[in-house]
Amino acid sequence: HEREHDREISELITKHEEEMEKLRAELNKEHQQLLDELRQQMAATHKAEIEQAQLQSQALHSLELEALRLSLNNMHTSQLELTQSNLRKERETALVELREMLNDKRAQEVAILQSRHQLEWEKIKEQCLKEKEDL
Repeated sequence: HEREHDREISELITKHEEEMEKLRAELNKEHQQLLDELRQQMAATHKAEIEQAQLQSQALHSLELEALRLSLNNMHTSQLELTQSNLRKERETALVELREMLNDKRAQEVAILQSRHQLEWEKIKEQCLKEKEDL
């Protein structure tokens, strides 16, 4: 019974780890998709802003154009960093919640298994006592 109990716990742990890996992979895939979408959106925005800047460049002095380009680059960089930071925080929060949920589920399953084990143990003790009395 103890070996069976250990095997069940080991299976639960393995199942838990597999679920965690699967969820990590899903989160990483979603994270990558969000980053790709963000890059595309930022590339489109960047392209539109550069086209507008090129129209204005006909009237602007070359130093003013360089200042605008630097300003745009800084804005895009900080916007990308902020978005990445937000995505990282969201992913970490989701992972913490998922980890807590899986730990709670595992604890429930372990408690159920321990309860079953205790019941089986008591049943075996009763059978032994009965057999002793019969002998």
